[in-house]
Amino acid sequence: MERPAWAPQGIDISVPSVARIYDYYLGGSHNFEVDREAARRAMEFMPGLPKIMQANRAFMRRAVNYAVGQGISQFLDIGSGIPAFGNVHEVARRASPDARVVYVDHDPVAVAHSQAVLEGDEQSAVVAADLRKPRQILDSPEVTALLDLEQPVALLLVAVLHFIEDQDDPYSAVAELRDALAPGSLLILTHASYEGIPLPKEQAGGAVGIYQNIRNPLVMRSRAEIARFFEGYGTIEPGLVSMPLWRPDAPAKEEDPYAFSGFAGVGRKA
Repeated sequence: MERPAWAPQGIDISVPSVARIYDYYLGGSHNFEVDREAARRAMEFMPGLPKIMQANRAFMRRAVNYAVGQGISQFLDIGSGIPAFGNVHEVARRASPDARVVYVDHDPVAVAHSQAVLEGDEQSAVVAADLRKPRQILDSPEVTALLDLEQPVALLLVAVLHFIEDQDDPYSAVAELRDALAPGSLLILTHASYEGIPLPKEQAGGAVGIYQNIRNPLVMRSRAEIARFFEGYGTIEPGLVSMPLWRPDAPAKEEDPYAFSGFAGVGRKA
């Protein structure tokens, strides 16, 4: 298999990666045939997967703008994936030129691309670390150098928690991150769920099975289970809702039904 020049040495390009599959859904070019094949198989069950990812990105941009409007200029984006157009630092800096952003991912391709995109950018950094090990993130030189945890931070957990199984206790990881943040910090979160998907659960489960097969289990949680991640945060209006319903820029037009799959919300630490 031909290894593209942008592929970091040492990664196995015969194994699909969720970051690269996501990149493919968003129309990016940093994915391999093995990723595209897995994505197409998942789309046989859920043709609207790219729509869900687009709604996810659109929510993220609105939430980052909300955070800047609240006076927050520090962002910690965990599970940030492969940089695509309209990344957190681009959105934040349009409104707040001094915004500082640390991206975190455990996928070597995502980390390598982030480093390439951010080269020479003094106000952004990328950390190779895993959400399941919050201390590894919080104590990293990049976080220590760029973010002042005594001041409010916007913590982004966008489309990442559904890749952490219950046995790895995602609730504890999220609580540990919350406890490290100053009052007034925001949690910006999206999560996959069977609720809202315009398909029978059995059919949607076929797409979930594809992720299981590539050893990246997709954990579909209920709205109540997702709401538990906001413990210690007061949820911002309109609460935990379908992604297009969270503070839309314009009155909801004819949205694709798939865009309403899963949930999004923002919470503020008291």
